[in-house]
Amino acid sequence: MAGPDLDELVGRAREGQPRAVARLISLVEDSSPRVADIARALTPYTGRARVVGLTGPPGVGKSTSTSALLTALRGEGLRVGVLAIDPSSPFSGGALLGDRIRMTEHATDPGVFIRSMATRGHLGGLSWATPQAVRVLDAAGFDVVLIETVGVGQSEVDVVKLADTTVVLLAPGMGDGIQAAKAGVLEIADVFVVNKADRDGADATVHDLKQMITLARREVRGPSWRQPIVRTVAAKGEGVDEVVSALRTHHEWLVAHGELDRRRAARAREEVAAIALRRLHAELADLRDGDRLGELAARVVARELDPFAAADRLIAELKA
Repeated sequence: MAGPDLDELVGRAREGQPRAVARLISLVEDSSPRVADIARALTPYTGRARVVGLTGPPGVGKSTSTSALLTALRGEGLRVGVLAIDPSSPFSGGALLGDRIRMTEHATDPGVFIRSMATRGHLGGLSWATPQAVRVLDAAGFDVVLIETVGVGQSEVDVVKLADTTVVLLAPGMGDGIQAAKAGVLEIADVFVVNKADRDGADATVHDLKQMITLARREVRGPSWRQPIVRTVAAKGEGVDEVVSALRTHHEWLVAHGELDRRRAARAREEVAAIALRRLHAELADLRDGDRLGELAARVVARELDPFAAADRLIAELKA
């Protein structure tokens, strides 16, 4: 059961106190022994926030677009939480880029909470603790949670497992942009944003995207969402209102077609499986530090057991 201190911390976070929200995210990011207690205390107050993921190749202006989107959402009176996923420092394990140098114009806005989180070696553009951090912001009463992934090129598709709506940003003049879409980002996009649309090549980028969307839809049966393509110049705030409108329209479509519930159920499955695997890894590490794994390995070397049989015995002992 959650202790009095944790109950007080959760209560202050639900009141929107930034220090309490930050403390809870730090606890989950540091894999505190109380993570399960935190999740148990927060879960009854979750399920209201819209979760929007922003992803795309490096250099397309994700941070600038996130900041512009923040301004537009705040203009509608919405409270917004931002999780900016950054590369990990090889020395401290912390985020290399911090909220001190991004989105500074929102730093004093009480309706905004911005947190940089390190990937800590986790592939796919997210941090392992991101789902728990989303839960904290949801329970704290934020209307929208924006997740900006680390720029890792064509592999940052994990965000689709966490977001209600996934925004894929591309920019003209970047050959890897369309290649990233072809490599798998196209399939995860709910909204395409062609940022830096005042540059040469924007029309060609939009044209290529339209062609790929048309080709992809030929394989779809029944009603489906057609991804809009929005042109923006995020540094100037141009086109950002259209992005907000596209996000709203997509959310309405999700609700109308039962897709929101389906996506959130899939998210819960992924989270439960990830937690279970993490705990199994911890138990396996305990066995590795002991004698049992060494004994089984020695029997494999002596050809008394094959590695699959040894693994079966190890799994059986974990289940016991």
